[in-house]
Parts: sequence; C-alpha cells; structure tokens
Amino acid sequence: MKMEDMILVSIDDHMVEPPDMFDNHVPEKWKDRVPKLVRNDFGADEWQFEGKATSTPFGMAATVGWPKDEWGFNPGSYQELRPGCFDVHERVKDMDANGVLASLNFPTMAGFNARTFHEAEDKELAMVMLRAYNDWVLDEWVAAYPDRFIPLGLAPMWDNDLAVEEIHRIAKKGCKSISFLETPHVQGFPSFLSGHWDPIFKALSDTNQVLSLHIGAGFEVIRRPQEAPVDHLMVLACQISAITAQDLLFGPTLRAFPDLKVALSEGGIGWIPFYFDRIDRHFQNQSWLNHGDEFGGKLPSEVFQDHILACYITDPSGLKLRDRIGIDNIAWECDYPHTDTTWPNSPEYAWAELQEAGCSPEEIDKITFENACRFFDWDPFAHTARQDATVGALRSRATDVDTTRMSRAEWKVRNEAAGVGVF
Repeated sequence: MKMEDMILVSIDDHMVEPPDMFDNHVPEKWKDRVPKLVRNDFGADEWQFEGKATSTPFGMAATVGWPKDEWGFNPGSYQELRPGCFDVHERVKDMDANGVLASLNFPTMAGFNARTFHEAEDKELAMVMLRAYNDWVLDEWVAAYPDRFIPLGLAPMWDNDLAVEEIHRIAKKGCKSISFLETPHVQGFPSFLSGHWDPIFKALSDTNQVLSLHIGAGFEVIRRPQEAPVDHLMVLACQISAITAQDLLFGPTLRAFPDLKVALSEGGIGWIPFYFDRIDRHFQNQSWLNHGDEFGGKLPSEVFQDHILACYITDPSGLKLRDRIGIDNIAWECDYPHTDTTWPNSPEYAWAELQEAGCSPEEIDKITFENACRFFDWDPFAHTARQDATVGALRSRATDVDTTRMSRAEWKVRNEAAGVGVF
C-alpha cells in the first residue's frame, strides 16, 4: 500500500455558513427576522439575531490558507477567508487537493449545540430558524455533493419534545448525526447522568444517528488559574473527552440505550489506553462501590468500545497503542478550516504516523475511512468507485487548486477582485 492508495474520510470539519443560507428555507412571515450578517464598527463581520450579536464568533479560527503568524480565533470578514470555508464548490476542490473523499461538517454560526438559537428569547422564532438551518445543511450544502458529505444536524436543547420531533424529521431526510454538548452540565443544562436527555438518546437510537460530541464547550469543567493563557484551552481540550466518557460510562446512559452511538469529535486517542487501565482496575478493585452487573458482564473498557468512536487529527502515541484502544474504534479527521487542520498535507501527516506505528494496510483502511463509514452508516462508494476515491485519484483532478498560503490582506484583495466573499 502507498500513501496515494489511502481513502480519507474526515468526521470533523467545519463550515462557515454563507449569509444567504436562510433565503430558501424560512417561511415568508419570518423572513424579516432571520439571523443577519452585519459589518460592525470595527470592520468585522458578525452574525446578529433578534437585534444583537450572537455569542458564537464569526469564523472561529477559520484560518486555513493563512501564514501561521496571522492565525487567531476570529477572522474579521468573509473576504479574508479562503473561499472553501463558506463556498461548498470551493470546499470540494480543497478536499480534492487534500485527497479527502468525504467530510462531516460542524456548524459555526449556530454553535455546536444550536447555541445561537437557544439563546434567542423567542423560542418559536428560534425553532423556525433551527429547522431552516438543518434544511440548508441537508438540502443545499450536503445535497450539492451527496458523495462528499456526511449529513450532521442540530436539535433544540430547550425542549426535548421538539428535539425528538426534529431528530425524526431530519433522519427521514438522510441525516446521520446531531451535534451536542460534550459536558452539558457545564453550560447550565442537566448532565448526561440526570436522565433528562433520555428522549433524545432514544430518538437517536431509533433513527440510527450518532451523538457527536465536539470538544470546545466543556472548558469550564476545568478550573484554570486566572493567569492561564489560551494554550490551556487548546492543549487540555482533549482531556475533557475523558470526563465526557466517564459521565456516559458510569452513568445510566449506555446501559439504558444499548444501541446509542457516540463520537468524541476531535477528542484525540492517546488518553484512552490509560483511561481504560484506570476504569477497568477501578471496577475490579473497588467492589465495595457495588457496581454489580452495571456493565452487563463486561469491563467498562469493553462497553466504551461497544458505543464510542474516538477521533484524532494527529496522535502518534495513540496509534502505537491502537490494539489497546480497539482498532475498530479509531477514526481520522482533518479539522478544516481551523488552526489544527493538516490541510493541504493531510495524507502526508496521516501516512507518516500510520507507518511509524507499523499499521497494516487493513488497519489503515479501518482508521482512515472504514470505521467512520460503518459508524455513521454512510456508504463511501454509493456514488464513487473505489479506485476514484483514493488520495491519488482525488489529487489528480485538483492540479489547478492553489494551496499557497496568503495573508488575510492578500485574500481580501483576491476575493474582492473575484467577487467572492462579498455579501
């Protein structure tokens, strides 16, 4: 097997939604109340809903294609972004240049848990916009290239009945997953252990959709020093995935819903072998805690492997311990267009680590696409022949894609001249 023979499916990327996303999906009576893109007094783009700026930052580290010394969390305007951030046709070209067959895209303006809509005072309006958001994702972004995107939607966290209804509605449209909070209790919601979310878990189980828990919303579960730099957030984020796993494993969730599938998006894998050692010994050694048969005659690590897909961008140590993690529980991701992305050299990064770990061709296929496609019930070859899905085949049709890094100022000049990103 050569690097060019790999098939890459990324289950953690992001889109920066275009300002016209609501145009085709909101009933006429609500159209004057849709979220709007506004250029603020500082010359930066921001989304406003119900007359105020949303708490989800525009762009959110969508710095792909910039030199590293210009990276940050909040690009100023669409004109400064690489068009693949917000234009689906340009995104597919960037995927080709990176040798990536398919991608699951998390929201930006809406927040990982539909935060923008949850924060709205008018919940009837919020629900109209959340449905419109899901329809845009499914009927425009994904539908433009059904062979290239795994559909992911949102559910309202403020009303379980509405959430169940929406989960069933979008499942009928082909949705494969919903994005949710990794540690809901940190944001003032009930915890996974509370039983509050059981109707949502049942709906996901009934519709064979994945609960995708992306890192980023659980930072406050760690009490950081006031002086802590932003590095603490970025380095420790993956450790929070262990807390999420603990809530799910040692609470009632996975016992109550044996068919529930959970993806720990961007959570990394290196922490898992130690976590397995710890929870299995704890379960066996601390019998006085009377866990009894809570794990159905299995070790906690085995229950983790039954339910949870662990995802990584780069993780050489974790790959060397893949047998301890479970070769069927590891999936690769790209994180386009954020600062952690390996674009446009994802195949080179992935191949080097897989080779260093001594992975066989069969193991490589599992990690780079088979596990993800099985878990999300998405057929990579429904529209694309296998020989056309490889890194080499995709890159061969992207020779005209310019992957040169340019400053945000250069992007602005280039995009304005091309009429791109000007709304």
